[in-house]
Amino acid sequence: MSVSTEIFETFEHVAPADIEKTSFSIIARELKEKNISLPEELAPVIMRVIHTTADFEYAETLKFSPDVMQIVKNAVSNGACIVTDTNMALSGINKKTLSRFGGEALCFMADEEVAAKAKELNMTRAAVSMKKASEIQKPVIFAIGNAPTALVELCSLMQGGFKPVAVIGVPVGFVNVVAAKEMIMKSGVPFIVSEGRKGGSTVAAAICNAILYSMSDRRD
Repeated sequence: MSVSTEIFETFEHVAPADIEKTSFSIIARELKEKNISLPEELAPVIMRVIHTTADFEYAETLKFSPDVMQIVKNAVSNGACIVTDTNMALSGINKKTLSRFGGEALCFMADEEVAAKAKELNMTRAAVSMKKASEIQKPVIFAIGNAPTALVELCSLMQGGFKPVAVIGVPVGFVNVVAAKEMIMKSGVPFIVSEGRKGGSTVAAAICNAILYSMSDRRD
């Protein structure tokens, strides 16, 4: 079966190096058409999430606690770790850029000790991995894109005195997702949260990368 010439003619001819730049220009234009104005400091995060998902609803549903952007940037500048709840989010974070600031991205979901402890306690691996992450002897930023149980466990740990730098809480789903996000927003921890059911590991990684890229001119 041949593809008609007319279909090819509908494609925009954009150089590979310009695809992302063109995409962001389209996003900016469509936000303007929708009469949506983004705060300058938050725009890089919101626009990168829209770029990742093609979902403009995030312009309304991404919520930021006061000064969270500066809090996270300061922590990254001082070598903070980013802990995720999925290997997918881990793989999406630009670890080379993060390493320039002395930090590293980690995920304990495949850790044998975590798996054994989760089975013993009848808990999710995500929840147990949060406990393991709380023992890291460095400032920690959490980027949760899948498991609401991770957010619930973080709230429990914080009640016990644990103090993460910030929580990026964007798990996706239908069971306890909304309630877990609301818990984080009421916990007193600096947060970036997607209200409602939407989110995901790609969103968590996009938020991390937007912050990293705003701190660095290089994105390799």
